[in-house]
Amino acid sequence: MANVLKQRVRWGLDHALPRTVMSYAAKKGDLPGRLIIESGIGETADLVDLFDAARASGPIHKGRFSFTTATQATVKEILTSPDFRTGIVRTGGPFEKLRDWSDVAMLGPLTPPSLLVTEPPDHTRYRKLVTRVFTVRAVEQLRSRTEEIANALLDDLDPSRPVELVEAYCARLPLTVITEILGVGPQDQERVLRFGTAAAPSLDLGLSWRSFRDVEAALLDFDAWLAEHLDNLRAHPGDNLMSKLVAAKEEGVGLTDAELKATAGLVLAAGFETTVNLLGNAIALFDAHPDQLKRLLVEPGLWPNAVDEVLRIDPPVLLTGRMAVRDTTVAGVHVPEGALVSTLLAGANRDPEVFTDPNTFDVARANAGEHLSFSAGRHYCLGASLARMEGEVGLQVLYERYPDLTLLSGARRRTTRILRGFDVLPARLA
Repeated sequence: MANVLKQRVRWGLDHALPRTVMSYAAKKGDLPGRLIIESGIGETADLVDLFDAARASGPIHKGRFSFTTATQATVKEILTSPDFRTGIVRTGGPFEKLRDWSDVAMLGPLTPPSLLVTEPPDHTRYRKLVTRVFTVRAVEQLRSRTEEIANALLDDLDPSRPVELVEAYCARLPLTVITEILGVGPQDQERVLRFGTAAAPSLDLGLSWRSFRDVEAALLDFDAWLAEHLDNLRAHPGDNLMSKLVAAKEEGVGLTDAELKATAGLVLAAGFETTVNLLGNAIALFDAHPDQLKRLLVEPGLWPNAVDEVLRIDPPVLLTGRMAVRDTTVAGVHVPEGALVSTLLAGANRDPEVFTDPNTFDVARANAGEHLSFSAGRHYCLGASLARMEGEVGLQVLYERYPDLTLLSGARRRTTRILRGFDVLPARLA
């Protein structure tokens, strides 16, 4: 009974309370509140007016409970500034006492020592070791294997019948690649696939009680399985990135078990989430803009640029938050210590000061790669090159085999607020 009560408190503090506060603010017309609440419904394009309103109010907008910015220069400044950090800085008070009472030691992409919420000097040491393994070159060596996986998944589909692409392809491709990165044997792959699907929403805000329970159960199960898996990799290292990370050392010091688990959890949850949303969002965009797909089929060299354009115009992550660690000034606006700032990645990607005709989807856009969909600064997405490669391979293989792919009625966006993607994408392949 006590454990359930503590879980209820965790859910209340991390999801129910923020959602209630933002709902109240949205009803009062608060711009940051409206962005969070309205992002749970509809297309990313439906939020463009809110991005424009945020930008029109100045480089940084002060709301009832937080600041927000959709201006690319300001977003970059905040994401790269030492005056801001990820996560919440503890200042004492009744809510933090409740948090301390209800806390459990649990692996998660948003709990320390995850790279997402770790700051220097620990972050510097930790990321240096991880990036030595997850290099661009290492990712490129996975390209041919990713092509094999994509083709095998398509081989299993019946082109004469409708198919639900998220479950059958968009989710299976990145999760299969990730299991191989983690050195997971065939006997455990389905189990880890279930972990990834269940744990991915841990990156979002405002989860329902049921979703929150499912996420925590998946993270606890993954933590237990991962302890055994790491022991096995130490005893029997393989030719996979996780084995190399287990062995990596800097001046004789490697990552702790907690850091290895956190990295594996981040690769599983964030790596899956980013790519499944990228693939689904791209398919929806190409269905709505057949002229752009036709150009890619004629000019396949444009696929890498097309992936960046998809990431720009419909990014897998709407925004990322930061907290001011001291009183500071951003673009001439005073931001007090402890203030929360939402940097609208999707809004910065449509800044007309950076992108000509920013609401137009153009696979040949010359500066498509200037988007901020992978964040910036010290928390730039570790898996950016992997997501790009999987997006490029996954989409090119799909459309080269099925150039006439058409979406059917019934497509449904996910109800997550910060994470932007599709839950269901019914399609006719040929």
